[in-house]
Amino acid sequence: MSKKMKVVAITGPKTTEIVEVTRPIPREDEVLIKIDGCAICTWEQRVYTTGKFKMPFLGGHEVVGHIVEMGKKVRTKEYAVGDCVAMSVINTCGICYYCRRGEENLCVDSYANLSEDLGMFGPGGFAEYKVMSPHKLWKFNSDLPWEYGTFAEPLACVCTSVHKAHIALGDDVVVIGGGIMGIFHMMVSKLRGAHVIMSEIDDSRRKLAESLGCDITFNPKEKDAVAYVKELTGGRGADVVFNTTVFPEVATQAIEMTGKLGRCIMYSSVKPADPIDLNPDELHNTEKIITGSVSPSIEGFDTAVRLLNKGMINPEKLLHGVYPYEQAQEAFETAIIPGTYRVIIRF
Repeated sequence: MSKKMKVVAITGPKTTEIVEVTRPIPREDEVLIKIDGCAICTWEQRVYTTGKFKMPFLGGHEVVGHIVEMGKKVRTKEYAVGDCVAMSVINTCGICYYCRRGEENLCVDSYANLSEDLGMFGPGGFAEYKVMSPHKLWKFNSDLPWEYGTFAEPLACVCTSVHKAHIALGDDVVVIGGGIMGIFHMMVSKLRGAHVIMSEIDDSRRKLAESLGCDITFNPKEKDAVAYVKELTGGRGADVVFNTTVFPEVATQAIEMTGKLGRCIMYSSVKPADPIDLNPDELHNTEKIITGSVSPSIEGFDTAVRLLNKGMINPEKLLHGVYPYEQAQEAFETAIIPGTYRVIIRF
């Protein structure tokens, strides 16, 4: 008789259900993970608030758990039963043009439905168990709180973004937005030796950023953001700008405050995805680089786990709360409150 497990599915706008499904069985080359918890990312928050996705939606990609079973043909000696691991659950095919170039975060099949066998849609982290290939796992130190492990995936996204920015010692870096991704961009940029300026309208988020090492913070509703950044940088503009907000008008500001030879990283999804004005002659004359960053690379994931394991990034102040899966509805309602950082559903 097949064993069962519980999952938390979104079944409509602001509606979750605890559903019992068949527990996955690992193949001989796979590992079975008992999930400890999964954080609610902004993607799941959007699906929850709008219901705009195929239903039932089994979200969850910021996942941590413990190995409970190893397939007979799992050849690596890196893992053992009982190990606490992070999981990279976003699909990578390994054979497309981008995967073969080491840019697996751009895999053409990255949004493959990984919950099809359960009759659902989504990456499948909000569940009691998950089967994974060993190459999609990263091991945590035994003394690291498992809750911190849920931050590996978002931190990996940020490490990938910062890698693209080529920050040099002493560079002036602007982070627009003081949400969890903005805070992580600030923290990782500081590790790279940057002087970091944060633009954020919320006073409590600015104070948190300062307590975690941000050099300068300001409210863009009180100051002209572009003019102030140029004032702080001797009129040059920033060497690097990370836009972690969803607003098209802020994307325009991000480009304008980027100096000659600077790198402007569009990190967030922009909603609505309205076009912005771009002066090609300015690009010609300034040689500034405008690019994006999406999802974590393997290197970014590896870097994130090392930073957490070594205590170089401590996400404690970014953890808002942990809810048992029986209180998933409350967890989602808490997660969508403006100003809230990460909320974890525990299994």
